[in-house]
Amino acid sequence: MDFLKNKTFLFFVVKFLLLFCLFYYGTIFMIGLCAPGGYYSEFAANYLDYISFIKITLMKGAAFVASWFGYETIENPGFLVRVVGARGVIIAYDCVGYGVLSFWAAYTLANHVNWKRTLVWLLGGFILLWIINVLRIGLFLVAINKGWPMPLGLDHHTWFNIFAYGAIFLMIYWFEKKNKVNAPSNG
Repeated sequence: MDFLKNKTFLFFVVKFLLLFCLFYYGTIFMIGLCAPGGYYSEFAANYLDYISFIKITLMKGAAFVASWFGYETIENPGFLVRVVGARGVIIAYDCVGYGVLSFWAAYTLANHVNWKRTLVWLLGGFILLWIINVLRIGLFLVAINKGWPMPLGLDHHTWFNIFAYGAIFLMIYWFEKKNKVNAPSNG
């Protein structure tokens, strides 16, 4: 029976790694198709550019967070959200968090859970990671305008990774606890 458990785990690991590579490198490929220059595809840029959609939602979310501190913001071309008359933040491709999103998607899809539960966990995780990212960008926008230093000298990308992967590991723990009853039987 231990062999079956190991075989199941190995299948999960292989499936997870393949899905992660598909999502992560697929997103990098899509960025290459949608960003002007290089391998630009007008069709991809017009109809498949989900990255720009995420960047726009992050800009609007960051503006909302900045408003909690009394800042009025404007959005400029080039995915720049700035405080009126002051500094701003450019939402670059690295700001999207496609690494953590790819990790979470690969994890949820590599598990043996019915599709409805998988969809709920997938979307719930995406929303939580998006909220963490919005808070990060919004607080960074406030910090650069108030002259606040980054805690412990770590940059905002590092802080995002700490909080995002911390949230992912908590979600994995909760996912495993909630779905253990539904695990396939090896006996």
